[in-house]
Amino acid sequence: MPPTTGTHVSFTPVLDLPPPFELVTLRESGDAFAHAADIAAQSGAGTLVYVGRFDLAEFAVVLEPDEPLCTARRALYAGMIALSDALLAYAPPEKLVTIDWPDTIRIDGGLVGGGRLGWPQGADENEPPPWLVFGAMIRTVSMTGEEPGIHPLASALEQEGFGDVGAAQVTESFARHLMVAIDTWQSDGFDGLAKEFLQRMPRQEGISRKIEDNGDLLVRRIGKAGVERHALLPALNTPSWLDPQTGGPRL
Repeated sequence: MPPTTGTHVSFTPVLDLPPPFELVTLRESGDAFAHAADIAAQSGAGTLVYVGRFDLAEFAVVLEPDEPLCTARRALYAGMIALSDALLAYAPPEKLVTIDWPDTIRIDGGLVGGGRLGWPQGADENEPPPWLVFGAMIRTVSMTGEEPGIHPLASALEQEGFGDVGAAQVTESFARHLMVAIDTWQSDGFDGLAKEFLQRMPRQEGISRKIEDNGDLLVRRIGKAGVERHALLPALNTPSWLDPQTGGPRL
């Protein structure tokens, strides 16, 4: 990987990542998702940008899909499975880690963060994009200074009993599980990956779900005619878990 320059970059390795990942670390003021998109064309697949923060696990990884952009966006599902599995690896017994379609991670119902996907502006929908970037943030410690329960729909790993599990452990675990998710996609096809993702969504009685080839979610309700379609592309444009004012997970 060519050297990366910039005032926010630190080259001291802080993570133990499996091949083929290449690490780029940023100081706390950095933006992993934006930086990964900036360097994706030069640095290539497997580049993982990591921000060293106390309160958040923040990272982004560059991918180079070999299928058209219109279907390559399904990489979000691989990233979200890897993210949830990374947390499950450290979760206390009986803790429920779920995904709100398409991009939000909750632990026992409390929002802790989520994932997002980026691609080159103006990329042709019918051609493989030069790169994709999957980025994620997970709140490890609540920094509001408020008593637990003030924000009942939000949480942090510390509040959920994850002990001293921090950003480094979450990021390392994600990298390992992303390789597994991508292997599942390659060996079993997208249907296998889609099934795994749907199993991570909160269960609801009387409905069935399916993910279409373009990534859209179809929902059928027992006793009701018709199908609800939830389009992936517009959902990716505005991550549901991200607070645009703070730049972190919503409270």
